[in-house]
Amino acid sequence: MKPRIAIPEPTSSNPEYNQRSLPQYVEAIEAEGAEAVVIPARATPHEIATLVTSCEGVLLPGSPADVDPQKFGADRHPKTAVADPGRDNVDELLLQDAHNLHKPVLGICYGLQSLNVWRTGTLVQHIENTSINHEAGRKIEFAHDVQVASGSRLAHLLGAGRVRVNSSHHQSADLPGDGLRVVARCPEDGIIEALETSSPDHFVLAVQWHPERSYRLDEPSKAIFREFVNAVRSWKPREVSESVG
Repeated sequence: MKPRIAIPEPTSSNPEYNQRSLPQYVEAIEAEGAEAVVIPARATPHEIATLVTSCEGVLLPGSPADVDPQKFGADRHPKTAVADPGRDNVDELLLQDAHNLHKPVLGICYGLQSLNVWRTGTLVQHIENTSINHEAGRKIEFAHDVQVASGSRLAHLLGAGRVRVNSSHHQSADLPGDGLRVVARCPEDGIIEALETSSPDHFVLAVQWHPERSYRLDEPSKAIFREFVNAVRSWKPREVSESVG
Protein backbone atom coordinates (compact mmCIF):
# COMPACT_ATOMS: atom_id res chain seq x y z
CA MET A 1 0.00 0.00 0.00
CA LYS A 2 1.08 3.56 -0.64
CA PRO A 3 2.17 5.55 2.42
CA ARG A 4 -0.38 8.23 3.30
CA ILE A 5 0.64 11.81 4.07
CA ALA A 6 -1.62 14.39 5.71
CA ILE A 7 -1.51 17.82 4.05
CA PRO A 8 -3.60 20.72 5.43
CA GLU A 9 -5.34 23.01 3.00
CA PRO A 10 -3.04 26.05 2.88
CA THR A 11 -5.78 28.45 4.04
CA SER A 12 -9.28 28.32 5.51
CA SER A 13 -10.46 31.49 3.73
CA ASN A 14 -8.77 31.76 0.31
CA PRO A 15 -10.05 29.08 -2.11
CA GLU A 16 -8.18 30.60 -5.06
CA TYR A 17 -4.84 30.27 -3.24
CA ASN A 18 -5.67 26.67 -2.29
CA GLN A 19 -6.58 25.75 -5.85
CA ARG A 20 -3.38 27.26 -7.18
CA SER A 21 -0.89 25.97 -4.62
CA LEU A 22 -2.17 22.70 -3.15
CA PRO A 23 -1.88 20.61 -6.36
CA GLN A 24 1.88 21.18 -6.47
CA TYR A 25 2.38 19.54 -3.08
CA VAL A 26 0.06 16.69 -3.97
CA GLU A 27 1.80 16.07 -7.31
CA ALA A 28 5.25 15.97 -5.69
CA ILE A 29 4.08 13.52 -3.03
CA GLU A 30 2.32 11.31 -5.57
CA ALA A 31 5.31 11.36 -7.94
CA GLU A 32 7.38 9.81 -5.14
CA GLY A 33 4.83 7.03 -4.62
CA ALA A 34 2.78 8.32 -1.69
CA GLU A 35 -0.88 9.23 -1.31
CA ALA A 36 -1.87 12.73 -0.21
CA VAL A 37 -4.68 13.05 2.33
CA VAL A 38 -5.88 16.66 2.24
CA ILE A 39 -7.14 17.93 5.60
CA PRO A 40 -9.79 20.68 5.22
CA ALA A 41 -8.71 23.81 7.09
CA ARG A 42 -12.22 24.08 8.55
CA ALA A 43 -12.30 20.48 9.77
CA THR A 44 -13.35 19.77 13.35
CA PRO A 45 -10.84 18.25 15.78
CA HIS A 46 -12.70 14.94 15.54
CA GLU A 47 -12.52 14.99 11.73
CA ILE A 48 -8.83 15.85 11.82
CA ALA A 49 -8.10 13.05 14.30
CA THR A 50 -9.95 10.53 12.14
CA LEU A 51 -8.06 11.50 9.01
CA VAL A 52 -4.60 11.71 10.57
CA THR A 53 -4.97 8.29 12.19
CA SER A 54 -4.78 6.79 8.71
CA CYS A 55 -1.60 8.73 7.80
CA GLU A 56 2.06 7.92 8.39
CA GLY A 57 3.46 11.41 7.78
CA VAL A 58 2.65 15.14 7.79
CA LEU A 59 3.47 17.83 5.24
CA LEU A 60 2.85 21.43 6.32
CA PRO A 61 2.52 23.67 3.21
CA GLY A 62 2.95 27.38 2.65
CA SER A 63 0.23 29.96 3.31
CA PRO A 64 -0.37 33.68 2.78
CA ALA A 65 -1.17 33.99 6.50
CA ASP A 66 1.31 34.70 9.30
CA VAL A 67 1.46 32.99 12.67
CA ASP A 68 -0.15 35.10 15.40
CA PRO A 69 2.82 36.77 17.17
CA GLN A 70 1.05 36.38 20.52
CA LYS A 71 1.91 32.70 20.24
CA PHE A 72 5.60 33.54 20.65
CA GLY A 73 5.19 36.47 23.02
CA ALA A 74 5.73 39.33 20.57
CA ASP A 75 3.86 42.48 19.64
CA ARG A 76 2.48 42.53 16.11
CA HIS A 77 4.70 44.10 13.45
CA PRO A 78 2.80 46.49 11.11
CA LYS A 79 3.58 44.19 8.16
CA THR A 80 2.54 40.96 9.85
CA ALA A 81 -0.37 39.41 7.95
CA VAL A 82 -3.61 38.30 9.55
CA ALA A 83 -3.45 34.90 11.23
CA ASP A 84 -5.51 31.92 10.04
CA PRO A 85 -6.92 30.17 13.14
CA GLY A 86 -8.44 27.37 11.05
CA ARG A 87 -5.13 26.46 9.46
CA ASP A 88 -3.31 26.85 12.77
CA ASN A 89 -5.73 24.46 14.45
CA VAL A 90 -5.06 21.79 11.84
CA ASP A 91 -1.29 22.27 12.03
CA GLU A 92 -1.22 22.02 15.81
CA LEU A 93 -3.24 18.80 15.88
CA LEU A 94 -1.16 17.22 13.12
CA LEU A 95 2.09 18.26 14.82
CA GLN A 96 0.93 16.84 18.15
CA ASP A 97 0.08 13.52 16.52
CA ALA A 98 3.40 13.44 14.64
CA HIS A 99 5.32 14.34 17.80
CA ASN A 100 3.59 11.69 19.91
CA LEU A 101 4.08 8.91 17.38
CA HIS A 102 7.33 10.13 15.75
CA LYS A 103 5.72 10.40 12.33
CA PRO A 104 7.90 12.14 9.72
CA VAL A 105 7.24 15.85 9.18
CA LEU A 106 8.15 18.12 6.26
CA GLY A 107 7.47 21.85 6.66
CA ILE A 108 7.57 24.27 3.74
CA CYS A 109 7.71 28.09 4.09
CA TYR A 110 4.78 28.87 6.43
CA GLY A 111 5.04 25.24 7.49
CA LEU A 112 8.54 25.92 8.85
CA GLN A 113 7.26 28.91 10.79
CA SER A 114 4.26 27.02 12.13
CA LEU A 115 6.46 24.13 13.24
CA ASN A 116 9.00 26.42 14.89
CA VAL A 117 6.39 28.32 16.90
CA TRP A 118 4.67 25.08 17.92
CA ARG A 119 8.06 23.97 19.25
CA THR A 120 8.20 27.25 21.28
CA GLY A 121 10.52 29.04 18.86
CA THR A 122 10.16 32.64 17.65
CA LEU A 123 9.94 34.39 14.29
CA VAL A 124 11.34 37.42 12.52
CA GLN A 125 8.05 39.09 11.66
CA HIS A 126 9.37 41.07 8.71
CA ILE A 127 12.79 40.69 7.08
CA GLU A 128 14.45 44.10 6.72
CA ASN A 129 17.87 45.63 6.02
CA THR A 130 19.01 43.06 3.46
CA SER A 131 20.06 43.14 -0.18
CA ILE A 132 18.37 39.77 -0.81
CA ASN A 133 14.82 39.74 -2.16
CA HIS A 134 13.22 37.04 -0.04
CA GLU A 135 9.81 38.00 -1.46
CA ALA A 136 10.83 37.32 -5.07
CA GLY A 137 7.83 35.05 -5.65
CA ARG A 138 7.00 32.13 -7.91
CA LYS A 139 7.97 33.89 -11.16
CA ILE A 140 11.68 33.84 -10.27
CA GLU A 141 13.07 30.31 -10.52
CA PHE A 142 16.10 30.85 -8.28
CA ALA A 143 16.17 33.94 -6.05
CA HIS A 144 19.34 33.31 -4.01
CA ASP A 145 21.56 30.64 -2.50
CA VAL A 146 21.37 28.94 0.86
CA GLN A 147 24.38 27.59 2.74
CA VAL A 148 23.67 24.07 4.02
CA ALA A 149 25.39 23.04 7.26
CA SER A 150 27.75 20.08 7.04
CA GLY A 151 26.79 17.02 9.06
CA SER A 152 23.06 17.74 8.83
CA ARG A 153 20.31 15.55 7.39
CA LEU A 154 19.80 18.26 4.80
CA ALA A 155 23.47 18.06 3.81
CA HIS A 156 23.06 14.32 3.38
CA LEU A 157 20.31 15.09 0.84
CA LEU A 158 21.69 18.14 -0.93
CA GLY A 159 25.35 18.20 -0.02
CA ALA A 160 27.03 20.70 2.30
CA GLY A 161 27.62 24.08 0.70
CA ARG A 162 25.53 26.40 -1.45
CA VAL A 163 22.23 25.40 -3.04
CA ARG A 164 20.09 27.60 -5.29
CA VAL A 165 16.51 28.12 -4.10
CA ASN A 166 13.41 30.09 -4.93
CA SER A 167 12.06 32.50 -2.31
CA SER A 168 8.59 33.75 -1.43
CA HIS A 169 8.42 34.87 2.20
CA HIS A 170 8.73 37.95 4.39
CA GLN A 171 9.12 36.15 7.73
CA SER A 172 11.62 33.58 8.98
CA ALA A 173 12.60 31.61 12.05
CA ASP A 174 14.47 33.57 14.70
CA LEU A 175 15.05 31.48 17.85
CA PRO A 176 14.82 27.77 16.93
CA GLY A 177 12.19 25.82 18.85
CA ASP A 178 12.76 22.94 21.25
CA GLY A 179 14.59 20.07 19.62
CA LEU A 180 15.25 21.99 16.38
CA ARG A 181 18.55 23.18 14.95
CA VAL A 182 19.44 25.55 12.12
CA VAL A 183 20.80 23.65 9.12
CA ALA A 184 20.76 26.30 6.37
CA ARG A 185 21.04 30.09 6.15
CA CYS A 186 21.12 32.67 3.41
CA PRO A 187 24.87 33.41 3.29
CA GLU A 188 24.42 37.10 2.46
CA ASP A 189 22.20 38.09 5.39
CA GLY A 190 22.11 35.12 7.78
CA ILE A 191 18.35 34.52 7.44
CA ILE A 192 17.46 31.02 8.62
CA GLU A 193 16.44 28.89 5.63
CA ALA A 194 16.05 25.40 7.10
CA LEU A 195 15.51 23.63 10.41
CA GLU A 196 15.60 19.99 11.36
CA THR A 197 15.21 17.91 14.49
CA SER A 198 18.21 17.11 16.62
CA SER A 199 16.79 13.62 17.20
CA PRO A 200 18.41 11.05 14.89
CA ASP A 201 15.42 8.68 14.93
CA HIS A 202 12.73 11.19 13.94
CA PHE A 203 12.52 12.78 10.47
CA VAL A 204 11.57 16.44 10.97
CA LEU A 205 12.78 18.81 8.24
CA ALA A 206 11.52 22.29 7.36
CA VAL A 207 12.69 24.58 4.57
CA GLN A 208 11.86 28.23 4.02
CA TRP A 209 11.76 27.93 0.22
CA HIS A 210 9.25 26.07 -2.01
CA PRO A 211 10.67 22.79 -3.39
CA GLU A 212 7.21 21.83 -4.67
CA ARG A 213 7.37 24.68 -7.18
CA SER A 214 10.67 23.49 -8.64
CA TYR A 215 10.10 19.75 -8.17
CA ARG A 216 9.85 18.85 -11.85
CA LEU A 217 13.07 20.56 -12.93
CA ASP A 218 15.33 20.69 -9.87
CA GLU A 219 17.11 17.63 -8.47
CA PRO A 220 17.58 19.08 -4.93
CA SER A 221 13.82 19.67 -4.77
CA LYS A 222 13.15 16.10 -5.81
CA ALA A 223 15.65 14.84 -3.22
CA ILE A 224 13.75 16.55 -0.38
CA PHE A 225 10.44 14.95 -1.30
CA ARG A 226 12.06 11.60 -2.06
CA GLU A 227 13.73 11.38 1.34
CA PHE A 228 10.58 12.53 3.13
CA VAL A 229 8.42 9.91 1.40
CA ASN A 230 11.04 7.25 2.11
CA ALA A 231 10.93 8.20 5.79
CA VAL A 232 7.13 8.00 5.76
CA ARG A 233 7.27 4.62 4.02
CA SER A 234 9.66 3.33 6.71
CA TRP A 235 7.67 4.67 9.66
CA LYS A 236 6.44 2.15 12.20
CA PRO A 237 3.96 2.82 15.02
CA ARG A 238 5.52 3.42 18.39
CA GLU A 239 4.32 4.12 21.91
CA VAL A 240 3.30 7.68 22.73
CA SER A 241 6.33 9.69 23.92
CA GLU A 242 6.45 12.81 26.03
CA SER A 243 9.94 13.80 24.88
CA VAL A 244 10.62 16.30 22.11
CA GLY A 245 12.44 14.76 19.16
